[in-house]
Amino acid sequence: MRQWTRLLNDDPLPWLLGDETPPVKHIALRLLLDRPADDPEAVGALTAAMQADPIAAVLSVQDPEGYWIKPGPGYATKYRGTVWQLIFLDQLGADRNDPRVRAACEYVLSHSQTAAGGFGASGEAGSSAPPSSAAIHCLNGNLLRALIGFGWLEDQRVQRAIDWQARSITGEGFGRYYQSGTSGPGFCCAANEKLPCAWGAIKALAGLARIPTELRAPHVQQAVRQGAEFLLGRDPAIADYPMGWGNTKPSGSWFNLGFPLGYVTDVLQNLDVLCELGFAGDPRLTLAIDWLLAKQDRQGRWTNQYAYNGKTWVDFEKQGKASKWVTLRACRVLKAICI
Repeated sequence: MRQWTRLLNDDPLPWLLGDETPPVKHIALRLLLDRPADDPEAVGALTAAMQADPIAAVLSVQDPEGYWIKPGPGYATKYRGTVWQLIFLDQLGADRNDPRVRAACEYVLSHSQTAAGGFGASGEAGSSAPPSSAAIHCLNGNLLRALIGFGWLEDQRVQRAIDWQARSITGEGFGRYYQSGTSGPGFCCAANEKLPCAWGAIKALAGLARIPTELRAPHVQQAVRQGAEFLLGRDPAIADYPMGWGNTKPSGSWFNLGFPLGYVTDVLQNLDVLCELGFAGDPRLTLAIDWLLAKQDRQGRWTNQYAYNGKTWVDFEKQGKASKWVTLRACRVLKAICI
């Protein structure tokens, strides 16, 4: 038995590797069993995943030009607009070489980037780029993670978004903050009453985490260090990060594990990002790991408590039921802490 599975009430791998959910099988083979991309079983699972829902359903409603719903920056509608489909296709492990996926990447890079470099949250229709004031950590980080995952790291537009991401965090050489969006260094955001936003920090770091360590420029490394210090400055199990608008308790969404992941986040994604950045052995994660383990059922599975049902082109899973996707997310973290 693999070391990390000893932390579970039962081994969920046979369930995750079932042929009935090829996207889960593909990712489990690659991330949990360390199969190479050209492994025959992994190749077969990816081929099947591209032909099955939810990936097939999402791609079936894509416009030939590469967008969803309407042309433009693609933030609207939630969660059926263009930027959300690219984010979700990455989370589903879609094939980076599929022409439709590549068209979506090119469309977002051509229509969703602001003049400042960050990706902007605009739902306007048309060909105009979103204003620089619309660039925000959560969207930029989500799109960076997807685009880098799909193989676009060397594209100069992605490099500009990385530069925006890092400098907006540290403040070093950053052009301008906006009262209506990213309002200051260290993840300050108007959506959190201009206080540092932990949801934005997690998404931003998830994007930067996809950059191989040896390719991170010094200012990117500094942004990662600063972001990790912020997230580890509070106990991830409690998640009492700065709260605006008179809130005195963390959002309940922190503690409702789900899939897919939009701008909302949870304790598990916080753990996942910190582990990916090299903090898997940090004792400050102990209580959050204990909390995560306590959420499993007798079969070593986790429930989808935030499933976006009725909001996406097709339901990925049923909310309130045992979830292969959430279980896959949890197993990835548990594997990381056992290495």
